[in-house]
Amino acid sequence: MNSTPARSFTALMQRTHLGLLRNLAPDPEQARHAPNKTARQVKSGHYVEVRPTPLPAPRYVVHSQSFFQALGLADEVASDPAFMRFFTGDLDSGVAAVNAAGVSPTMGASGWATGYALSIYGQEMVSNCPFRTGNGYGDGRAISVLEVLLADGQHWEFQLKGGGTTPYCRGGDGRAVLRSSIREFLASEAMAALRVPSARALCLFVSGSEKVTRPWYSPGAKTEEPDRMVDEPAAITTRAAPSFLRVGQVELFGRRARHNAHPRALAELEAIFLHALDREYPDLAAALQGPEVTLGDKVIAMAREFGVRLSNLVAHWIRVGYCQGNFNSDNCALGGRTLDYGPFGFMETYDPAFQMWIGGGEHFSFMNQPMAAVVNFRMFCIAMVPLLGQDTRAIEALDAVVQALPDSMAGNLNAMWAQKMGLLEFRAELFAELHTLMAQTPVDYTIFWRELSSLPHQVADLRPSFYANRGAYGQEPAVMEARWGVWLQNWHTALAQEGRDPLEVSMAMKLVNPKYIAREWMLVEAYRSATDAGDFTLVRRLHALLADPYGEQSSELAALYYTKKRDEYFELGGTSHCSCSS
Repeated sequence: MNSTPARSFTALMQRTHLGLLRNLAPDPEQARHAPNKTARQVKSGHYVEVRPTPLPAPRYVVHSQSFFQALGLADEVASDPAFMRFFTGDLDSGVAAVNAAGVSPTMGASGWATGYALSIYGQEMVSNCPFRTGNGYGDGRAISVLEVLLADGQHWEFQLKGGGTTPYCRGGDGRAVLRSSIREFLASEAMAALRVPSARALCLFVSGSEKVTRPWYSPGAKTEEPDRMVDEPAAITTRAAPSFLRVGQVELFGRRARHNAHPRALAELEAIFLHALDREYPDLAAALQGPEVTLGDKVIAMAREFGVRLSNLVAHWIRVGYCQGNFNSDNCALGGRTLDYGPFGFMETYDPAFQMWIGGGEHFSFMNQPMAAVVNFRMFCIAMVPLLGQDTRAIEALDAVVQALPDSMAGNLNAMWAQKMGLLEFRAELFAELHTLMAQTPVDYTIFWRELSSLPHQVADLRPSFYANRGAYGQEPAVMEARWGVWLQNWHTALAQEGRDPLEVSMAMKLVNPKYIAREWMLVEAYRSATDAGDFTLVRRLHALLADPYGEQSSELAALYYTKKRDEYFELGGTSHCSCSS
């Protein structure tokens, strides 16, 4: 293996390592349906080979400097014509450029799309599949084009979001618009900087000529649903992760194995499970070797570790005020990272029932995310049961893992709340009163925690985070002021009892309570400037700001972005709430 850093696009391509295509099975009917660009049932196989639809007249918008650095890529690679052509779907030109440099990558000029199932809060769904069978649901506009293995052992799969139609497109156009692409790019890179497990965003290009039509909100509209159709520029975000395997994916193969849908159903379930174990949990896979290790042992071990990662992920989401919004099983990554930035949102005014998506429901709201994760985890375990056969020991062990997860998740959340409060030990009464005060005041979630990190003694020091005209604080200011005063006193007493250096406590709190998040109005300003005027200045400024979310940064940036949600943004379509249009 060449250990030279991938400073160029050609060097990156030398790292090609197509493990998914080697380990898993293609759709046996893909040749008959070539080029596989129209919706159809895919009844077996793990993936369908499909070529992306190139983005015409591509124009550079932004790339992730930190992710480029992690990959060993020089920033100048983002403007390399071969790089741009490849990551806007023109794989022929990209591969030709690599070949011209004397490199023969172990891949052709094709990508792949995968199928998966859907369950919504534990309810298996087929009604949204156009064939009412569940065989038409999957990557409808996301096409993977490359896998690489870096010298440090890191494995990355690159996927074009908006790369054109696939057999799973369900009648869609296969494109993503610039608006949603900017949101996904900025949010995923912000989450990485916040130290929240997440898919990464490599680069974003927009078409200079192609537009697609989507429903969206008029400026100033306060309707729940979008009130007009808008022609928006087509764009492609290249996102990356060790894999894009989801709970919904193993669900699909688990259902087929359970119903004996075809002769290879059980074997396909086993293959995708073993691939997920190897790709997402390589250390665990290496430890689970030897003739005495059964398939059931591997299932139990991965389930335990997946439960740990899922608990950590949800605790991180709540720590930074993030709500996934649509945490179905198909949006739940087997690697325990944030995936599919659609109707997500970062909470501003604290509300336990916060939810950006008008179709999300209370079950996917902010403080209900732990239970949604538990339900997704249960669906994963149900999908694994056919692999256990008649092994009652393994079946009972798997059930025990499922039963233990809610308590484990609650423990993780309590530890997270203690960290946010600067405490070594979680104090339930102290948190319960704080939770009530935050909601009744209400507070700006991010600003409140950041100001608390300075260890204030006076309520006045917290008041910049209060939305005083939107809750009980505005109705009974004297009562709320007194309650806040008592809480601060009790909190300082708890801190004093732990006997730690206040400066160290404050510094530790500022490492878990960010100053900057991707507030929706900030994203709206950036994508409107980009879509309306073709100006990407705000996109790049926000990308730089969100790359350092825990830093104080400049007073000028603080004046612009360390601020509460303005009154005019409340109830505003596309800013305070949104549909799933992207």
